[in-house]
Amino acid sequence: MGTTGLALPWETRISSVPRERENRVETSEGLPSHASQSAAPGAATQASSEDAELAERCRTGDLGGYERLYALHGARMKNVARNLLGNPVDAEDAVQETFLKVQRSIASFRGQSSFATWTYRILINTCYDARRSRVRKREVVNDDSEDSPRAEPRAPGAHPSLRMALERALQGLTKHQRDVFLLYEVEGFHHAEIAGMLEITETASKNTLFQAKRNLRQVLEPPRSTGAQGAR
Repeated sequence: MGTTGLALPWETRISSVPRERENRVETSEGLPSHASQSAAPGAATQASSEDAELAERCRTGDLGGYERLYALHGARMKNVARNLLGNPVDAEDAVQETFLKVQRSIASFRGQSSFATWTYRILINTCYDARRSRVRKREVVNDDSEDSPRAEPRAPGAHPSLRMALERALQGLTKHQRDVFLLYEVEGFHHAEIAGMLEITETASKNTLFQAKRNLRQVLEPPRSTGAQGAR
């Protein structure tokens, strides 16, 4: 991973309590959260209507539609890409590539998911392609560069902060667990949205998040000392 690190809000808790009962991560560019939908019953309908209108504008080649898509989701897309790829330069490239792919394949959008979810799915697949390309390049040059997504081989004491500890712990997750954790806990997407982006079921998303949290707790929580108890 590059020295820029992950774009994480480090107050995020590794908790087994379902996040649906808590306030979700909110970003002005993001999709509506559970809290905002319950506070304004018509918000979901309005968002759905705007999503459909935006898709139609882009389908007809209206450049204003793409500008609106970027205004609504550009910042969040960059954050998602940075978390998946590890640095802002690659994230910027992935977002630009995503918009090119959206323009080229907009005719294939059938409305089976929201236009926003479809766009994020393209972004995530673009990030996956970038990660695979990194692996192939490292295999060719046999160079463990700083772009490596693996944790740096340093002693735990070299990273006293919670931020670095969590970054290292995240690297111990499977790629799938890490992606679901970042999309849900950090970016604030709902399981239904994640399911559409990763093309999995909501149940699979929930189970993967549970496994990710369990693994993170095992790494981050200090081991219980049995020495004192055995001396008694």
